[in-house]
Amino acid sequence: SRAITRLLPKALARGELRLDYQPVVDATAPRVSAAEALLRWRSQELGDVGPSEFVPLAEETGLMVPIGGWVLRTACEQLRAWHAAGWPQLRMAVNLSPRQFQTAGLAQSVERVLSTLGCDPGLIELEITESVLLRHTATTLETLEALHALGVRMAIDDFGTGYSSLSYLRRYSIDTLKIDRSFVHDVPDDADDSALASAIIVLAQSLKLDVIAEGVETEAQRDFLRARGCHQMQGYLFSRPLPAEDITRLLEARNPKG
Repeated sequence: SRAITRLLPKALARGELRLDYQPVVDATAPRVSAAEALLRWRSQELGDVGPSEFVPLAEETGLMVPIGGWVLRTACEQLRAWHAAGWPQLRMAVNLSPRQFQTAGLAQSVERVLSTLGCDPGLIELEITESVLLRHTATTLETLEALHALGVRMAIDDFGTGYSSLSYLRRYSIDTLKIDRSFVHDVPDDADDSALASAIIVLAQSLKLDVIAEGVETEAQRDFLRARGCHQMQGYLFSRPLPAEDITRLLEARNPKG
């Protein structure tokens, strides 16, 4: 809408953007192994604006580049606070938008944030969608290699929705596949979705990649995935996205310190 177009450029400067975090849970433990940073906007004029309403516009206008920089910094600051509070193994997942991923010097700006804040790159996982990997292969490869050289982990979000050749999994430095929620939604009742989810888990295991299932809402889904060797999950069964202080309470309840 016109109001969103007018107000979004001011949102960052006005301090209207914030991050919520959704835990990634190790379903065997069940402890929180990571948190995914999720962007939220509460506008003074419009109230809460959903990501699906403002993120595409931010992407289109190039605003996602400064906003994405702010997200990475804020998420890393929060991770540092959780590490200092006694959970030094916790990882942080941050989404990179297609526009951000294509920005020249991305790896340098990620490195600057990590070194300024003293964050262990191995505990940061940057998520890109499959579609990002299917464009501009030469620059994509260069960017991924530069990020990999920093020691950060790379994840493919919404895996299985990109209808892409799987050869890129061998070509690029990828650490984690995230099974898209659309494949998780109807397991174990739907035979096709169950077969697809199982195939992605087997693929990840054979390529020695980590695998995280998104959108886990029922115990039946959790048990199905766990039986097939997928232990990392996120979804409403465990927790919806929450402000940082609520995640801290969750960590206190679930994760032994140290």
